[in-house]
Amino acid sequence: MRPAYRQAGAVGVMYYVYVLHSQKDGTFYIGLTNNLERRVRQHNTGQERTTRSHIPYELVLTEEFPTRPEARTREKYYKSGVGRARIRSLINDAEVAERQTCLPAGRRGGRQQK
Repeated sequence: MRPAYRQAGAVGVMYYVYVLHSQKDGTFYIGLTNNLERRVRQHNTGQERTTRSHIPYELVLTEEFPTRPEARTREKYYKSGVGRARIRSLINDAEVAERQTCLPAGRRGGRQQK
């Protein structure tokens, strides 16, 4: 039998798939948790051996799921080659959108009107 915290469908528990981006060397870490705040803190304070050498991290993507199996499926997708490419695409799109909102009106890409 699984421990209670690992059982699928526990009442009131949500599961999160998250992506961290190392500000030190640009690497990504993909994980799964039911307590996002605690887990990100563990990564950034060096409590997690696998990510310790890459801190500090920035949380760049989260997705919420009602069951652990659904979250695990999504985590496995993001850890695949196609999933990693999707993460890079999402992050690049977000960075472009952020840069465009910082430009003055009329300078948001494309051709300028005369």
